[in-house]
Amino acid sequence: MSEFEYKKFKYSIVLPAAFVALLWLVYIIESTTDTSFYYLGVYPRTLKGLVGIFLMPIIHSGFKHLIGNTIPLIVMGTGILYFYRSLGYKVFIIIWVISGLCVWIGGRESYHIGASGIVYGLASFLFFSGLIRRDVRLAALSLVIVFLYGGMIWGVLPIWPAISWEGHLFGGVAGVVCAFLYRNEGPQRVVYSWELDEEFQEEDCLSENENRQIN
Repeated sequence: MSEFEYKKFKYSIVLPAAFVALLWLVYIIESTTDTSFYYLGVYPRTLKGLVGIFLMPIIHSGFKHLIGNTIPLIVMGTGILYFYRSLGYKVFIIIWVISGLCVWIGGRESYHIGASGIVYGLASFLFFSGLIRRDVRLAALSLVIVFLYGGMIWGVLPIWPAISWEGHLFGGVAGVVCAFLYRNEGPQRVVYSWELDEEFQEEDCLSENENRQIN
């Protein structure tokens, strides 16, 4: 890894690490004070639940819930900022707000907490954006996402009543929408020299055929 790539990676991991640190800080405060901030989550279609649109991702039900989101947030958060830079920040915020808002509109009447909606949003954005852009690097990242988190697809189904599958579903949908909306922004497909050579050869063949037809 070159010095430039190393610095790029170092700066890309700062925000995801800081965000995860905030989640752990909130959890530690809850644990040490024997309290819970679940009431700050999203409670659909109520005024008290509106604040959860912004606070839902930083509140978790327990250690297992938090640790389950920690690694994906760092891995995919770093990936989106490394490859997409400023667009990554925009996508992160959009997924955060849109997933929370959709849960508030269409979720079950219960408190919804956790950053899983953002995790699903980042995963779907990285996967579909990699496919749309047909970039080798992004395609490789997409395969890693599928390999590591392929089982996440079951999380968008209403299988486990205690899990906010709505948050997973709306987060994933927000990620897909962002992938299509911003398909022309951020990293574009790298065109290799051998592809250009093939294109020039095809153009030469077409030109020769046209000249033969004219003559």
